[in-house]
Amino acid sequence: MAEWYLNLDFLAQVYWLVAIIGSLIFSIVMVLTFVGGDADEIGDIDSDIDADAGFQFISFKNLVAFFTIFGWSGIACMDAGLSKPLTIIISIISGLLMMVIMASLFYFVSKLSDSGTLKYKNALDAVGEVYLTIGADRASMGKVTVSVQGSMRELDALTDSLTELKSGTIIKVVDVTSNGILIVDRTRKPIQPSKVQNSQALPNNPQKKLL
Repeated sequence: MAEWYLNLDFLAQVYWLVAIIGSLIFSIVMVLTFVGGDADEIGDIDSDIDADAGFQFISFKNLVAFFTIFGWSGIACMDAGLSKPLTIIISIISGLLMMVIMASLFYFVSKLSDSGTLKYKNALDAVGEVYLTIGADRASMGKVTVSVQGSMRELDALTDSLTELKSGTIIKVVDVTSNGILIVDRTRKPIQPSKVQNSQALPNNPQKKLL
């Protein structure tokens, strides 16, 4: 094995070394990522540790993917008999394309994860009902039932009202604290448009005079 490697020219040695090391690290990163581990702990030099950063092109995962594809595509090009300059160009382009694919993959996976996460700010202005009595002027915490992100939820709530909000009171969410506690106030049920018995009033037709 060592003799075979030493008999390769310098560029081929570089490609094989990059491909093998990149593949090993890439495999570890992907396994840790999809089994719930923190792959960024493996010497992560990127900024994608911030989940709110959005689309991340330059990251540790993406760089590992770049060098892995860079190495294997270079080896393939050399085996195909392509010139060294063309091999280098193709391998770089292939690596960059892999970075785009990886960045897009993790971006959409993070979006899918975020879509199922409850964001308390989405409860602002929601109308609901007191489930457990809320003490006046934030004296004690209660619970309210409100619709958030398309489903009914029972959430902790406080009120600035000078009177307590008893169970069954209709409330409106006026604010949300940094730790996810709703600030509510008394309100009325939203008025639902009543069904009109007759869609249009019948015109008063004058009675026909009998001849």
